[in-house]
Amino acid sequence: MFLSPRNQKKHILECFHLSGTVTEPAIQSEPETVCNVAISFDRCKITSVTCSCGNKDIFYCAHVVALSLYRIRKPDQVKLHLPISETLFQMNRDQLQKFVQYLITVHHTEVLPTAQKLADEILSQNSEINQVHGAPDPTAGASIDDENCWHLDEEQVQEQVKLFLSQGGYHGSGKQLNLLFAKVREMLKMRDSNGARMLTLITEQFMADPRLSLWRQQGTAMTDKYRQLWDELGALWMCIVLNPHCKLEQKASWLKQLKKWNSVDVCPWEDGNHGSELPNLTNALPQGANANQDSSNRPHRTVFTRAIEACDLHWQDSHLQHIISSDLYTNYCYHDDTENSLFDSRGWPLWHEHVPTACARVDALRSHGYPREALRLAIAIVNTLRRQQQKQLEMFRTQKKELPHKSITSITNLEGWVGHPLDPVGTLFSSLMEACHTDDENFSGFSDFTENGHCKSLEYQHLPAHKFLEEGESYLTLAVEVALIGLGQQRIMPDGLYTQEKVCRNEEQLICKLQEIELDDTLVKIFRKQAVFLLEAGPYSGLGEIIHRESVPMHTFAKYLFTSLLPHDAELAYKIALRAMRLLVLESTAPTGDLTRPHHIASVVPNRYPRWFTLSHIESQQCELASTMLTAAKGDVRRLETVLESIQKNIHSSSHIFKLAQDAFKIATLMDSLPDITLLKVSLELGLQVMRMTLSTLNWRRREMVRWLVTCATEVGVYALDSIMQSWFTLFTPTEATSIVATTVMSNSTIVRLHLDCHQQEKLASSARTLALQCAMKDPQNCALSALTLCEKDHIAFETAYQIVLDAATTGMSYTQLFTIARYMEHRGYPMRAYKLATLAMTHLNLSYNQDTHPAINDVLWACALSHSLGKNELAAIIPLVVKSVKCATVLSDILRRCTLTTPGMVGLHGRRNSGKLMSLDKAPLRQLLDATIGAYINTTHSRLTHISPRHYSEFIEFLSKARETFLMAHDGHIQFTQFIDNLKQIYKGKKKLMMLVRERFG
Repeated sequence: MFLSPRNQKKHILECFHLSGTVTEPAIQSEPETVCNVAISFDRCKITSVTCSCGNKDIFYCAHVVALSLYRIRKPDQVKLHLPISETLFQMNRDQLQKFVQYLITVHHTEVLPTAQKLADEILSQNSEINQVHGAPDPTAGASIDDENCWHLDEEQVQEQVKLFLSQGGYHGSGKQLNLLFAKVREMLKMRDSNGARMLTLITEQFMADPRLSLWRQQGTAMTDKYRQLWDELGALWMCIVLNPHCKLEQKASWLKQLKKWNSVDVCPWEDGNHGSELPNLTNALPQGANANQDSSNRPHRTVFTRAIEACDLHWQDSHLQHIISSDLYTNYCYHDDTENSLFDSRGWPLWHEHVPTACARVDALRSHGYPREALRLAIAIVNTLRRQQQKQLEMFRTQKKELPHKSITSITNLEGWVGHPLDPVGTLFSSLMEACHTDDENFSGFSDFTENGHCKSLEYQHLPAHKFLEEGESYLTLAVEVALIGLGQQRIMPDGLYTQEKVCRNEEQLICKLQEIELDDTLVKIFRKQAVFLLEAGPYSGLGEIIHRESVPMHTFAKYLFTSLLPHDAELAYKIALRAMRLLVLESTAPTGDLTRPHHIASVVPNRYPRWFTLSHIESQQCELASTMLTAAKGDVRRLETVLESIQKNIHSSSHIFKLAQDAFKIATLMDSLPDITLLKVSLELGLQVMRMTLSTLNWRRREMVRWLVTCATEVGVYALDSIMQSWFTLFTPTEATSIVATTVMSNSTIVRLHLDCHQQEKLASSARTLALQCAMKDPQNCALSALTLCEKDHIAFETAYQIVLDAATTGMSYTQLFTIARYMEHRGYPMRAYKLATLAMTHLNLSYNQDTHPAINDVLWACALSHSLGKNELAAIIPLVVKSVKCATVLSDILRRCTLTTPGMVGLHGRRNSGKLMSLDKAPLRQLLDATIGAYINTTHSRLTHISPRHYSEFIEFLSKARETFLMAHDGHIQFTQFIDNLKQIYKGKKKLMMLVRERFG
């Protein structure tokens, strides 16, 4: 180890170089390794390291750490040496020559070329080496005036960041980058100048990420996690430039670099997708002549814009210095009670500044290792916010009294604090929460804050710091209160998907932190106080009586308030939750700028159609709030009615109302208790609303909704079932009403479930039959069969339903529907009615020659079989319809064959048997059918031969064989078939191979 006598005045010997070997023991798969380590020091900092292990990383390798710890723990075992130049100075010529020669001998392969080169240069009179007095000594350390900083391997920082970015968020790269950011914050807290250097290296790699250009060209947004990394990058630069001790030239250098990055085309915008439409809100820069320029011409705000603006902020304000430098800064004689007064009525200091900027100062103080000072400023900001809150409440109350006499122009917030890029509420909350469990010793002082090294003497009365809190308050209560103030702030929904998602995400994160705190009586008082303010503060509160149409909804926050307040003040809890249920952006009649209302925000926000990308999430949160209230209100009729009214008024999504209806049903019918009839009725009312909302719209869950409603109505009782059937036309389509509603109501399971007596059963049946007939009249195609089924047990109703079918058969019903109903009639024992419907169905049917697999073929065969069973007259009546409708030869031949096997009417109506004489093929009606079948075969043959291919030849020959069977059923069929084959040979003689096959089979 080398020592250097550099500071002669103090006679301090400073250690500046340490070298040694570190042995890493052998393990199963690796042998023992020995690493040579060298470490340079300068003023208590490690300024450079080398190690023969070759490991490349941002942080020191284990061997460097081991050697450093060995020196710290066992200083007596580390041999100290003077710098090598001092040792050489003490040697004579022979010793020097021996030293050099031994050095070259030990390391001849490594240093011999260098030694020879240096020797040549020294012996040359004109060499550059001889122009310099003396020689360098790497063991002598740096000059006292040289800058010194901790060792940072810049190349490795760049390589690591580049590697993590190239992995695109996979393999935990996002987590690794966040760890790097955390390392930067750790450096800042330790006041290590490498913090800014390291952040600069990280930022350069982020700016060089090729994906930025690709996303810009494609017009696609970066991923959410990657976007959050950029946010942290911007926030860290804000902390860096707000370092209270940075030199002006240092800040100027940072500003230059930030502006350079800011000017690059691919530099990400602050809101993720759009340039901000807001002016410079830090109040740090003077608002020049262009302050009110059109937002479309204003440059986009990037992730670096706020840091650039913050470069113009300073810490020289005497009031600010007093706030952060002393726990005893107060003024009881201060009576200026204006809006921007320096002290409140109690004499406690206030700090009026753009809130996010003021909180950025707090974050900067914390980040740079000044937690005590950060806490003092945080308390001043919170007291200022509380004072402003009280003033706003008083102002609004005054305005309400004067409302009939003049217009009101109260100001509200365009820039919300929750979801803000600088996270002001989160910063205040974290600072105060840290103070709840931190000992005083852990707060480093700020005695060196001012430029001259000490604070000016104060001309004010002094009180301990805890006096800046109300009696019974603590840092914890202050943290909770500022979180409630921020969450309850009325603010406009920002533009862009990312910023809107960030608002939701930050709100949920803050509430999650609040939920970790157990509420005691003191905190409940804070909740009550803030809840009352939120309800009464008008346009300053997101839960005020009047809010702007595009205000960020309060559903998530209100749910937290509701559950927190419910055990302590149910009335207040419900007031908060019910007020928060509104979602004005979906209201067509929402106020947009009426000056008779106490809000001015409408005149500031540009008119635009709201693009709420997070609307589905917001509606889900609204639904969750409503469900929470329904659960809590079980057993309370008045509250349930109020909640129901709120749901019906404010929720516009049928799927969410359906979910609430299901939730209410589950809560009302829990297994461990009797059903809550009031909650069941609420569930039914919501279900009915869903039915009305989705009646004329497409909804893939509609069938599920209808079935559920019937189940719910069943639980409510027989009167509910009767009611939904009486008013079916406002709730269901005719098909739903007959196939689901009435059918379910008339099922045995429903009758058993409700324990219905005969009178009640008949009443329900009568309503079901009335519904069925009404539906059949309105939509006979889809409801006729259900109507017939439902009316089976009532002769008059059944006849009416049948007549409806007959009336609709000629115009509005298809052959499929008519065949289905006809089969049902036959099954029910009405063969003549079935026959009538079958003949009507035949008039709508048309089967061409090539439709030999058509699904209606079975219906045609069934209709012919039915007619055949009824008798000759019925068969004679249907055959002309078949001949007219069916052109398919194979189907006609099948019908013909079946008609010749048995006598018509052999098993007729009422078991009547005919004489048993088969029908003649030479007489009507079978002669007509035979001729039609032969004609169909001839036409089909020509059609097939038009586009036949060789692979279908064998199939065609089989088809002709079946045709011959039909031809031969006629008395002159053999002659007809021979003539038919001869014609084919003549007409298609060009198809030689096919005609050869025809001759082989048929001659």
